[in-house]
Amino acid sequence: MISQHSEIEIGGIGAVTGYGWGREALWEGLAASELAASLVDGHGPDQDRPAWVARVPEGGDPADGPSRFARSMRAAAREAISDAEDRGWTPGRRVGLLHAVVLGEVDLWREFYQAREGRVTIREYLALMPSTPMSTFMKEFGFHGPAMNVSAMCASGNAGLLTAKAWLDAGIVDDVVFVATDLSASPENLLHFERLGVTITDTEPLDACRPFQEGSRGFIMGEASVGMVLSRGLSTPYAQVLGGAMSHDAHHVTSIEPSLTEVTGCVADALDNSGVKGGDIRYLNAHGPGTAQCDRAEARFCEDLLAAETEIYSVKPLVGHCQGAASAVEVAVAALGYRHGFIPAPPRRAPGNPRLLDGPTPLTGGLTLKSSIGMGGHNSAVVLAPPQ
Repeated sequence: MISQHSEIEIGGIGAVTGYGWGREALWEGLAASELAASLVDGHGPDQDRPAWVARVPEGGDPADGPSRFARSMRAAAREAISDAEDRGWTPGRRVGLLHAVVLGEVDLWREFYQAREGRVTIREYLALMPSTPMSTFMKEFGFHGPAMNVSAMCASGNAGLLTAKAWLDAGIVDDVVFVATDLSASPENLLHFERLGVTITDTEPLDACRPFQEGSRGFIMGEASVGMVLSRGLSTPYAQVLGGAMSHDAHHVTSIEPSLTEVTGCVADALDNSGVKGGDIRYLNAHGPGTAQCDRAEARFCEDLLAAETEIYSVKPLVGHCQGAASAVEVAVAALGYRHGFIPAPPRRAPGNPRLLDGPTPLTGGLTLKSSIGMGGHNSAVVLAPPQ
């Protein structure tokens, strides 16, 4: 495997989450250990009771489209660009756009089939297409680099970040605007994830979702759109992306391969690609959805490959599991943590892994490994460093 050591940097961040519109809402909510989730009427099994879900609230610019999805995607990307420009970024000639998405425009497709039986205008129909938010965004800013969607289930955020780094390393682009969007917490999707035995809707999040702790039952569903600007030579970046890796279990549509060979190998490849050793990793920003098999997998590779001093955290108990946008949310949190000097880890609720952080923790630097395990066998890991 060829290691790339060019300094790819995160120079701007934007976010729309269950905490509200804007990255400051995300950071302030996490820093205060507040829950992004609330009880939402009509989202429980068969829509007969409220459900805990970290749903993106209404808002955004109506000119960005008729849906929360379109408005969130554009708002997160626009905020990231504005933030990067405020921090000294000047777009190059070739700015690319990557959009990580698994289920797009769930609300509009639901209305298309169920309420309107396909009777929509051409303009409304085009709004459903995954190319439309890409095209309108590129037009708004006059960007002419490549524009592409990326999809790898819950690992889509890591997949997009690694694709952006590959574009930059190969000289295909000068800069990348990367966005990950998932607003798919509809009643129907919540119901089926409950049937899979992984989503919890009837219990307060910190009691239900306890990654690496006793008594964890799974995760609370979340929604988010997160934008980042990736480039080189920035004056005040949030973090560096050193490298990473992806692999596939080729085993099962939901379960992790029991020997953990591929997921562990993926982390080893990510370290090698980044030019670092396991002993260099100070923090594991875990996938951490609170399921038994993910806890086991991440605890195993942490024990086998990382330093004895490596500490673990997962913000999913607070922000929710944002599905296709999950790892992008969590990369943004790690990057913001470098800026603010602490990790907004959730408080522990039960005995568990001794490496697990307990509540907000001071951060003085060090490398972060961001792991993400997507349903269906998608393994991924990215290595982040504080800005130089």
